[in-house]
Amino acid sequence: MVYPLGFAENSIQLVPDGTLFLHVLIILVMVYVLNATLFRPINRILEARDKRTRGRLTEAQEVLSNVSEKLAEYERALRGARTEAYALSEHERAAAMQDRQKDIDEMRAQLAASTAAEKDAIKRQADAARVTLEADARSIAVEIGSRVLGRPISGVEMN
Repeated sequence: MVYPLGFAENSIQLVPDGTLFLHVLIILVMVYVLNATLFRPINRILEARDKRTRGRLTEAQEVLSNVSEKLAEYERALRGARTEAYALSEHERAAAMQDRQKDIDEMRAQLAASTAAEKDAIKRQADAARVTLEADARSIAVEIGSRVLGRPISGVEMN
C-alpha cells in the first residue's frame, strides 16, 4: 500500500502536503466553534456589563448634575427670601420707628400743653394766694397795731 508522504510516520516533511489543508480546516472549525460557543457570549456579557456600568455612571453624573443645579436654585431662592425678609423687617422697623416718633411727639405736645396749663393754674393760685395773704396781712397788721397801741385802729390805709 502506498501512503502519501504526509501520512508517512518516519518521514520529515519539508514540503506542505494535504495535512496542511486539514490543519487549516481544523483551525477554522475550532475558531468557528469557539467563536459561536465561547467568544461571542463572553463578548456580549462584557458589552452588556460595560453598557450597564457606563449607563450607571452616566445616570449618576446626571443625578449629580441635577442635584447641583437644584442646590444652586435652592441657595438662590434662599438668598432671595432672606433679602426679602430683611427688607420687610427693615420696612416694619422703620414703620415702628415712625409710629414711636409720632407717639413721642404727641406725648411731648400733651406734656407741653399740660405743663402750660399747670403753670397757668399755679400762677392763678399764686395770685389768689397773694391777694389772700395781702388781705390777711392787713388784717393782722391792724390787729397787731391795735394791740400795741392799746386802742382800735381805723381808717388807716396800708400799702
